[in-house]
Amino acid sequence: MVGGVPVGGGAPVTIQSMTNTRTDDVTATLEQIRRLAAAGCEIIRVAVPDQAAARAVGKIKEESPIPVVVDIHFDYKLALEAIAAGADKVRINPGNIGSEDRVKAVADACRQRNIPIRIGVNGGSLEKEILAKYGRVCPEAMVESAFGHIRLLNKFDFDDICISLKSSSVPITMKAYQLMSQESNYPLHIGVTEAGTVRMGTLKSAVGIGGLLAMGVGDTMRVSLSADPVEEVYAARDILRAAGIRREGAELVSCPTCGRTRIDLIGLANRVETMVTGLEGLDGVKVAVMGCVVNGPGEAKEADLGVAGGKGVGILIKKGEIVKKVPESELLSVLKDELDHWGK
Repeated sequence: MVGGVPVGGGAPVTIQSMTNTRTDDVTATLEQIRRLAAAGCEIIRVAVPDQAAARAVGKIKEESPIPVVVDIHFDYKLALEAIAAGADKVRINPGNIGSEDRVKAVADACRQRNIPIRIGVNGGSLEKEILAKYGRVCPEAMVESAFGHIRLLNKFDFDDICISLKSSSVPITMKAYQLMSQESNYPLHIGVTEAGTVRMGTLKSAVGIGGLLAMGVGDTMRVSLSADPVEEVYAARDILRAAGIRREGAELVSCPTCGRTRIDLIGLANRVETMVTGLEGLDGVKVAVMGCVVNGPGEAKEADLGVAGGKGVGILIKKGEIVKKVPESELLSVLKDELDHWGK
């Protein structure tokens, strides 16, 4: 449990992000958290690089609409202060916060408050001895690192653990999570780290995260983008929908156009996408936009509702059946009218 949000054990896959404000700027951090929550973020992580950030955690936790995870590197005292301030979860790499007595101190503090720990294994910061053993960053090395950290926490009677095994390489990331899912039952926080800008980062995340979800691997996720964190949340929602994990809002399907197309199919599809995004009560409804009245009905058969256009004329399709012919110029308004009354 991260605050009141369950992770693993068959609970719905949750969306996470991370603030990029200075954590000690409480006002800016809370403003960003509220924007992220409004976009669909369900768990938020904040960096705690110093005492000023650690002292800010309590105020952030008090006013945050979603559970707060603290991200700790190297200084175990920052973890202890953030835990005392009410953090809902701690992300650490047990191997980089010092001696075992320091790991024990963090484990004891979390156990006393029922706070889980995420072990964050990163391909870019594997232990030297593991890299020497395998000669490179590879899935097996990442999994071995994770189990070493698990054993260390287990040594101090702590097992409320979530695992992440992130790399900037999609194949390595996917294989590492697959191996971990086969060898343990710990909840998995999935993601491709340092994925890049909105375009390429979303593509890499869609392949890596979406591929894992389609195989049934993953309990919570973060899309990592060099962008406004809100873009991470939007991408995560789209990935969950594409993987069939969530059915929020309408799903748009549209043909790629060809030489038979006689309408502005691309423009129409974009307008329909914008339109359905703003409509409520359409969860799971599939809407098709097709550019050919010949093949459109067949191609839209799997859709609940669709339109197809020809030269100057269009058709409205329900469950693969043509129900109405209209002028091309009226296609969008006819479709909107149907969607406005959907299910009523």
